[in-house]
This record gives sequence, structure tokens and C-alpha cells, in this order.
Amino acid sequence: MIIGIPREIKKDEYRVALLPVGAELLKMDGHRVILQKGAGLGSGYSDSMYKTAGAELVDTAEEVYAQAEMVVKVKEPQPEEIEQFHPGLIVFCYFHFAGSRELTEACLKRQIAAVAYETLVDEEGHLPLLTPMSEVAGKMSIQEGAKCLEKPMMGRGILLGGVPGVEPANVLIIGGGVVGTNAAQVAAGLGANVTIMDINLDRLRYLDSIMPANVITVYCDPYSIHRYAAIADLIVGAVLVPGGKAPVLINRDVLKRMKKGSVLVDVSIDQGGCCETSRPTTHSDPVFIVDGIVHYCVANMPGAVGRTSTQALCNATLPYCRELAGMGLNAFIERNAGRAAALNMREGKLCCPAVSTAFPDLPSSKGNKT
Repeated sequence: MIIGIPREIKKDEYRVALLPVGAELLKMDGHRVILQKGAGLGSGYSDSMYKTAGAELVDTAEEVYAQAEMVVKVKEPQPEEIEQFHPGLIVFCYFHFAGSRELTEACLKRQIAAVAYETLVDEEGHLPLLTPMSEVAGKMSIQEGAKCLEKPMMGRGILLGGVPGVEPANVLIIGGGVVGTNAAQVAAGLGANVTIMDINLDRLRYLDSIMPANVITVYCDPYSIHRYAAIADLIVGAVLVPGGKAPVLINRDVLKRMKKGSVLVDVSIDQGGCCETSRPTTHSDPVFIVDGIVHYCVANMPGAVGRTSTQALCNATLPYCRELAGMGLNAFIERNAGRAAALNMREGKLCCPAVSTAFPDLPSSKGNKT
């Protein structure tokens, strides 16, 4: 198979979808790897490293898309990339379709086979290609939130962990999955008072057993969100519906009860955000203010630490990339339900139930409008 690796063009995105060792292993498997020059520079990997590994270097993304049978990316395709898609092209990356109707419709129109990192499920029922970036985003949510609490960032002027004689900040984390767990560990390590919420009691019991004494667990319901948001200095939105649109748990009424200058880091923004007032931002312009609350809604948080994120992501994606390239799409999705769950669309129809739920009027292979 001919595998294409274009340079990421989303603003402030520094990751690359394949390490040099990945190119070497794919070539050993009998495949061709075509890489756009400069694709790895943001993560510290030079063109010469890829060339030594056996990748074929080309100058433009157009050359990659024209030749590739499968394109491996990091972030969701941008409009200029979608224009170069051809019917039947396999695109393997993060899509987060439920968060963008425009993206979903554009990709349907090009009749690609969209294989999404975020919905692939392993034999244990986990999301192995989402987990590493959720770990990075969870840790980053606290360091970015702590920075936004500083007065120059329009925050309350609070040091997250406090100092002797001065109380630490109150941190509320909504969602006890991978993002929330990593956020709680970092916030607790810095000395904050941490509350983590979830609707899964078994998960809360587990978190209660492993977290330090300055972390408490609370069942997530509207009353609890109102109560704890009112005293929070920093809120991390870490809600996940695999493949689907994030539920809005923080509405305008909650914002009005919060302390002015407190910070909301909405990690769920890739899937539409869990706050009513959230909208995507970038690392270059990361925050905006609504009702006196600092909103940090960067849609590609791990992209800022490209070296770490690329290594963590490629460690997880390469085995599946080799499998998909070696078996072909049909055999890959027929292997088991977890692989099939990764296919979000094919031949102009949605294949992912969560995305179909978000856009019930779009063509679907599950019986929706065709």
C-alpha cells in the first residue's frame, strides 16, 4: 500500500503522524511511505531522518494526496486538505466529526473511508489511540489553567497550590476518565484542593481509592455542578462521549454564579465543548472572557508539546497503521467490533452511531436518510 504523511496545517499544530522508525517498519512490511518535506520538523524529526528510514520525500501535500492510498494524519482535515481527497482514500486520524457538521458534510461529499483514532476500541474495551493524547491534555489542562489564573491572563491572581498561611485554589474537574484523572493528579501534586466528578459510581470508588487526601470525589448532577462551580477557581471540562458530541453541563447560569476571574479549561472542545459559551481557540490566542470567566478552549492542546505528543501518539497508532495497511480496510474492520468502530464513514455514508445521532439527517449506513 502507498501511505502518505502530509505536514499538519492546523494552526499551532506541531505533531507528525509517523516517526522515522514507523516509516522504516512500514517499508519492511512492503509498503511505500511518501512524506511531505518538513512534516516532522515541529516534533524534532528532520527530513534526513525519514529519508534514511526509507521514506520518499515530496515537496507538497498535493503530491502526497495524489499518490496515497492511505493518508495518516494527526488532526482533523482542514478545508484545503479535504479538497484533495479522492473517493476511496483511507484517511486515518482524529476526526471528532460530531463536533463539526461542516467537516462531516465535506468529508462525506469526498466519499473517503474515514478511520478515526478516537473511536477505535481495543480488546479490553479501551480507546487506545485517544488515551495518550488524553493523558497529555489532562496534564496540560492544569498547567495552562494555573497560568490563566495569573492576573496578566485576566485571572484571579491565584497561585494554584497556595503558600504557608494562604489557602490553595479550588479545582473542579468534571469527568473522571483519562483526562480527568491526569488533571486531578497534577492539580493535587501542586497542592490544590481538588474535586473530581463523574456519573459512574464504580469509577468514583476507584478514584477515591487511588487519589491523595486533597482530592474528593462527588457524583455529578446539575445541583453538584452549581454548588462546586460557585467555589471553584479553576474548572476542567473533561467529559467524553466516545465519537459523540459532548453534553453541555456548564450553562450560562452556572457561569454567572462563578467567581470573576476564575478559569474554565474546556478539554471537551474537540467534541463541541461541555460549556455553553465555549468556542475553539488556538495556542496563539488561547483565551476569551465571558461573564468575567476566563475560557481556555484550545482544540489541539497536545500540539504545543509536539515532541512528547508525537512519540506518545505514534507508539499507540503504529501497530494499527501497520495492521490496516497490511490487511486492507475490509479485513481490518471485519477482524472485530473494536476495529469496525473506528470506521466513521465510507462511500458517502456515516458508519458511526454516535456521529449519526449528532447529525440524524445525514446519509447513514444504519438506516438514516440516504
